[in-house]
Amino acid sequence: MFDVIIVGCGPAGAMLAAELRLHDVRVLVLEKETEPASSVRIVGLHIRTIELMAMRGLLDRVLERGRKRPAGAYFAAIDKPAPADLDSAHAYLLGIPQPVIVGLLEDHAIELGAHVRHGCTVTGLDQDDDGVTVELADGERLRSRFLVGCDGSRSTVRKLLGVGFPGEPARNETLMGEMALDTPPEEIAARAAEIGRTDRRFMLRPAGGGFYGVVVPAAGVSDRAEPPTIEDFRQQLRAVAGTDFGAHSPRWLSRFGDATRLADRYRVGRVLLAGDAAHIHPPIGGQGLNLGVQDAFNLGWKLAARIRGWAPATLLDTYEAERRPVAEEVLDNARAQTELLSTGPGPRAVRRLLTELMDFDDVNRLLLEKITAIGIRYDFGDGPALLGRRLRDIEVKQGRLYDLMRRGRGLLLDRTERLTPGAWSDRVDHIADPSAALDAPAVLLRPDGHVAWLGDNQPDLNDQLAHWFGTPRV
Repeated sequence: MFDVIIVGCGPAGAMLAAELRLHDVRVLVLEKETEPASSVRIVGLHIRTIELMAMRGLLDRVLERGRKRPAGAYFAAIDKPAPADLDSAHAYLLGIPQPVIVGLLEDHAIELGAHVRHGCTVTGLDQDDDGVTVELADGERLRSRFLVGCDGSRSTVRKLLGVGFPGEPARNETLMGEMALDTPPEEIAARAAEIGRTDRRFMLRPAGGGFYGVVVPAAGVSDRAEPPTIEDFRQQLRAVAGTDFGAHSPRWLSRFGDATRLADRYRVGRVLLAGDAAHIHPPIGGQGLNLGVQDAFNLGWKLAARIRGWAPATLLDTYEAERRPVAEEVLDNARAQTELLSTGPGPRAVRRLLTELMDFDDVNRLLLEKITAIGIRYDFGDGPALLGRRLRDIEVKQGRLYDLMRRGRGLLLDRTERLTPGAWSDRVDHIADPSAALDAPAVLLRPDGHVAWLGDNQPDLNDQLAHWFGTPRV
């Protein structure tokens, strides 16, 4: 019997498996696909996700396979540079092929001891007071204490649970891919610039070697399970641009819609949802993969604490309480960005107005922090502005702060040199450093890097240690 079965080995599922293994939780990941996706679609890792990679010692691997790009021009592709003093040591966008980041996260989980089985399709589940039974397509039955559905927008787990997935169906669809174009580059650039002035859903971007990234509105809404063909691209390029630019030799082709949906619940008993199984939205702003990885980072230590037996009674409930409002905000900003890409006179007028407003630093900063998730503040009650927010990666006398969080434990960063995690030292590390660049005497960080407490009073600290890390073992 496993402690946790995870259905789906995409970014959210693989990240969750790794987080659970940091706490010696027995994990099985079931992935229905037998081979990695053939698509080499480039995705963007935003600042907060890059920080999480640094926090678990994965950033060097990711940087080797990705490409840094300047932060900025995220919100509805409005071309504004990022503020110069963003609150992060990793203030950039990292472009990386989606199969690469999925493979890196899966390898990380396996290195930590997770079991991953490909070619396993879940067809049924049943839960009781002690655990969850999963049935596979071949009739095999597996048992675990908890189950997490990370199996995408068409989640079998969500459907078997009967959890509603309300929202708006796709109204528009867009084709996206990478292919060779025979038209001279200067003609491509001129035509793309001309169309882009009125149709923000159209893009031709050089990808090197005569290849281009192509984004073009589709003729209607299709079954996303059916991949588009190169002829679909040629047809739509001719309809929008008056030419197909001699498109041929595609590297990858895909389609995406603008459906927006949010699960009614993230948890039913011993079964939870994360990633696209819990929320979907248009890809404008590139938030989807990041949102799922951040779900996993929030859930992993809490579920592990429940399994290890030290979780406070309400800790696992904070997963939905914290992450569902974040998803609601992402869905809303994705809706807003989608409207700003519309070609009608009203949306175009609003876009012009917002473009002017983003010249104000506070407006630009607010929108960028929304997209990159560094503006998230969980509701931990009244307190200083830093309470509930993540702490940036700072220098401490032992090195970089995030390098000291690789074990997935809590952390007390203490400038007073007189505080202690005491009886919670089996789950909370301690750094005493009076020189730390911190606007507080001390902070207690959760394993996900969010500030759970600030102050200099040991009894107050003990209260928060008990609140987040349970009753200490005697």
